[in-house]
Amino acid sequence: MPYPLYTAPLYVDQFPDRRSWFFAALAGLAIVAISVNLTRILEFPHLPARSAVTVARLVLILVYSIAALIPQPLPVLGAQLAVFTLATWYLEIKSNRRSIHARAQLGRPRFESMLESVLGEVQLLPFLVGAILLLAGHSSGYYCAAFGVLAIFIFSTLNIWVLLVEIMR
Repeated sequence: MPYPLYTAPLYVDQFPDRRSWFFAALAGLAIVAISVNLTRILEFPHLPARSAVTVARLVLILVYSIAALIPQPLPVLGAQLAVFTLATWYLEIKSNRRSIHARAQLGRPRFESMLESVLGEVQLLPFLVGAILLLAGHSSGYYCAAFGVLAIFIFSTLNIWVLLVEIMR
């Protein structure tokens, strides 16, 4: 049985280009925030990796938003989402390892580095679940990934705030 082509729901079709441009602009803002405070970021062993994974998460939602606009079978969209999510997850794991190792060096509380790690991992779970559902041909995977977009948007905005403002304290 051939898989149906994925088409975005009507309410999403009304603003797909704006959504993609918005995520591209947010990724650009993250890169600007990093470049403006690069000297300060490099003073902390865990912040370069945290900066990289913040940009990677934003690129993930940008790539997903663009890929979701392409009419294609659900399993193909699921495979694309799985590849990009796993690549981002790899960077997340590397960032978490640096954060945990830097904790003792910087005298950070264990809770702080563990919270940073757990929140980073949790943001990617909806994308992984969505990819699995899409690979299985279930359009509900789109909605799981949409939840991941919201989570990444919220937490990446907070990370950008840290990299732009809080780091200067």
